[in-house]
Amino acid sequence: MKDQVAVLNIDIYSDVVCPWCYVGKRRLERALKTWNSSLPVNIQWRPFQLNPTMPSDGMDRRAYLEAKFGGAAAARSIYEQVTAAGTAERIPFAFDRIVRTPNTFAAHRLIWWAGRHGKQDDTVELLFRRYFLDGGEIGITDVLASIAAEVGLDRAATETFLQSPDGVEEVKKEEAAGRRLGIRGVPYFVFNGADALSGAQPPEQFVATFREVERSLSVRKAGA
Repeated sequence: MKDQVAVLNIDIYSDVVCPWCYVGKRRLERALKTWNSSLPVNIQWRPFQLNPTMPSDGMDRRAYLEAKFGGAAAARSIYEQVTAAGTAERIPFAFDRIVRTPNTFAAHRLIWWAGRHGKQDDTVELLFRRYFLDGGEIGITDVLASIAAEVGLDRAATETFLQSPDGVEEVKKEEAAGRRLGIRGVPYFVFNGADALSGAQPPEQFVATFREVERSLSVRKAGA
């Protein structure tokens, strides 16, 4: 029987309107760059809606901040910490540019679609950038199709996909799987279906987990 190649699989439960998810992405990337290993890495982005009852056309940003935090002033104090973390990770958050908080289900469908074309990570990165740096309305088809085109996907095919029911059930099932894991907040990282980290952990914590998973894989291979 042919030996199976050991792989570090990382499932990232995330929402594209979560600033800590963007910070977590950067910290994971830094950890992967410093990790000294030849183990292949496979990353999959999984859906998790922070606002699953959001109207399909989104909500005025001021109304959203009022409902969630009690107003823009209260939100600003909460965002100070994530802004500082973003600065450290070279993410220039521009929260004042955001005029609408979107329903993110369509964005998650785009991420799912991009994953089938080898463009998932690029798509997630551009969704974060468009929302947090440009204040883009990432809940509408035209913007999502534009993002798809920027990462090399066919714009017309993406528009057709987003206007169809394709991927809807698959994305719902993936999100339900995350909630069955007990996930209540994101980012949430699952390594090879077992080890997990919650939150935008520092790079060294990611590296420690990588090494733990790698040791576990080595033990299994030795005992096979």
